[in-house]
Amino acid sequence: MASSSYSNAPCAACKFLRRKCLPDCIFAPYFPPEEPQKFANVHKIFGASNVSKLLNEVLPHQREDAVNSLAYEAEARMKDPVYGCVGAISVLQRQVIRLQKELDATNADLIRYACNEMQQATPPHQFNGRRSTIGPGYGDGGSVNYDQNAGFYYASPWNNDNGGDTQEREDHGSI
Repeated sequence: MASSSYSNAPCAACKFLRRKCLPDCIFAPYFPPEEPQKFANVHKIFGASNVSKLLNEVLPHQREDAVNSLAYEAEARMKDPVYGCVGAISVLQRQVIRLQKELDATNADLIRYACNEMQQATPPHQFNGRRSTIGPGYGDGGSVNYDQNAGFYYASPWNNDNGGDTQEREDHGSI
C-alpha cells in the first residue's frame, strides 16, 4: 500500500497532480481528498499554478470563500463554457423579473377583488366634486379613496387605524 507511509491521505489537488502532499500544502485545507472533482474542475479552468498564486495572495480568512467561488465558477464554466456563472445569474435575474411581474399582477387582481367586494357591501355615495364624508364608515378616521371607475368613495380596509380589521366594523354597521 502506497498510502501506508502517509498519516493522512493526500489532498485532492496533490492526488490529481500526482505529487506528495506536504504538511504546509496550500491546497489541503480547501480541497479535501473526498472531493476530487472539485479540484479537477478548478484545475481545468484556472490551472493549479494560478490557483496557488491566488491563494497565496488572499488573506488566510478569505481563502475558503475564494476557493468556493473558484469551484462554483469552474463548475459553471464546465456546464456553459461561454457564459459560465454569468449565464446562470442572467437566467435567475430574468426569473426574478418575471415573478415580480406576476406578483404585481396578482396584487392588482387582489385589490380589484377587494374593491369589488367592498362596493357590493356598501351603498354607493355619489361624488359631487369634493371629498364626501357622508354615509357610514367615513367619519371614523379611516382612509377614504375615490374609485374613478365607479364614481364614488369607498373606505380602504388597508389604511384604517384599527389595522384593517373590517369584521369589527361590519358588526357595528359602519362599513
